[in-house]
Amino acid sequence: MTSAGLNTSLDKGRGLNVEENLLFEKGTNGACGVDLPKPKDTKLRTGAPARAQVGLPEVSEPQVVRHFVRLSKLNYAIDSGLYPLGSCTMKHNPRLNEKVARAPGFAQLHPLQPEATIQGALEVIHTTQQWLAKLSGLPHVTMNPAAGAHGEFAGIMVIHKAHEAKGKVRKIVLIPDSAHGTNPATAVACGYETKTIPSTREGTVDVDAFKAALNEDVAALMLTNPNTCGLFEPRAKEIADALHKAGAYFYCDGANFNALVGRVRPADFGVDVMHFNLHKTFSTPHGGGGPGCGPIAVTEELGAYLPVPKVVKDGEQFRLVTEDKNSIGRLKGFNGQFGMAVRALAYMMSHGADGLRQVAEDAVLNANYILSQLKNEFHVPFPGYCMHECLLSDKLQKDKGVTTMDIAKTLIEYGIHPMTVYFPLVVQGAMLIEPTETETKASLDHFIGVMKFIAQKAANGEAAELQANPQSTPRKRLDEVRAARNPVLKWEAN
Repeated sequence: MTSAGLNTSLDKGRGLNVEENLLFEKGTNGACGVDLPKPKDTKLRTGAPARAQVGLPEVSEPQVVRHFVRLSKLNYAIDSGLYPLGSCTMKHNPRLNEKVARAPGFAQLHPLQPEATIQGALEVIHTTQQWLAKLSGLPHVTMNPAAGAHGEFAGIMVIHKAHEAKGKVRKIVLIPDSAHGTNPATAVACGYETKTIPSTREGTVDVDAFKAALNEDVAALMLTNPNTCGLFEPRAKEIADALHKAGAYFYCDGANFNALVGRVRPADFGVDVMHFNLHKTFSTPHGGGGPGCGPIAVTEELGAYLPVPKVVKDGEQFRLVTEDKNSIGRLKGFNGQFGMAVRALAYMMSHGADGLRQVAEDAVLNANYILSQLKNEFHVPFPGYCMHECLLSDKLQKDKGVTTMDIAKTLIEYGIHPMTVYFPLVVQGAMLIEPTETETKASLDHFIGVMKFIAQKAANGEAAELQANPQSTPRKRLDEVRAARNPVLKWEAN
């Protein structure tokens, strides 16, 4: 006990900001959150001795509930503040979408119900596909893939199938050096070799280098447009024409479609295949690699190869096509994540064509506003206007001992989630900022104010303070190199 009578073994915290111990550390021998009868006449069927200890924390039900509720209060979420993650588009999810997805007629469906009882659900999928086809200019769409990377996989497999049908399976996929990391991973997973295409000093694809790499072994180019430097690729149509002349396909990573939706159709600059991240552009929850949705859209030529099941409309009825000899096959058990299709369609229909166009306009406007306000405090690698995200670097602060990581950690100290750091890799000390269209000017001004404050601290030689941030969080800055080299993934009692 201290002089004030406080037991120092208790959880420490300031006010309601509790320093939360591990659940294992809260346990006491014999504590239990459930009351189950002892099993009678039960024989062990594993062939191994029964374990004396299961290894779970011994805690009561209130302890478990309070532990996880307190942890949840430490989470930063889009509902609590700005998420300026470049190339990730963390924006407000309208509650209308959630309300519609929770309607009993949608939420209580089972994927094995007879088609006659799920006509409304099939119509939702079909209608969502039609919206995506209209917005992209690509006539055939599937809602099958469960995430953006899954959509990439589906798209490249469609391209592989198309070359196979022509009697020549090609070996190489070209990928710009500023691409998302999933692009080369997808190509390799689909059996391709990858070849990197460099960027120019302006931050766009080096078209001469691309043309020099293009030959009869190239199956496709995977291009993000706008690219990960926040710039529109002005020679995209020229790239598409060269690919098509060589018998290759133009794959567009649709991660940044938030900058184009309602204004530019990717098919108009020659795209053959693209995936959509519904969470990025159409405001569904982020999928975490599985429970999301990454539809793909393809040209008329490639439509036959889309995965099954396919939703088609016969007269006034909808049905699922589960067998197709031309298809790449089945990507998952059923037809994508249905709840995401409901949310995305609710978002599109509530906005309408003019509203979706404004989404892109406001997203681009917000990013350029941030760029205009911070270009004198931070280095801008590629001068000029940006698209929906702006790119800065720590070049002006580094001589003062302040790095991108220090800037990011100081944002946390002042209650703001950091931007994407050290990506794209083509810019040293990169800070990629995407405000999205759902943030107000007041929100952007607050972010800009904190960034200017950090820049002033660095200019004044107060590097030590920035290097020590964050100070007010339950966990301080980690030794990230050590954590990566020697991760401690298991709790053990002393």
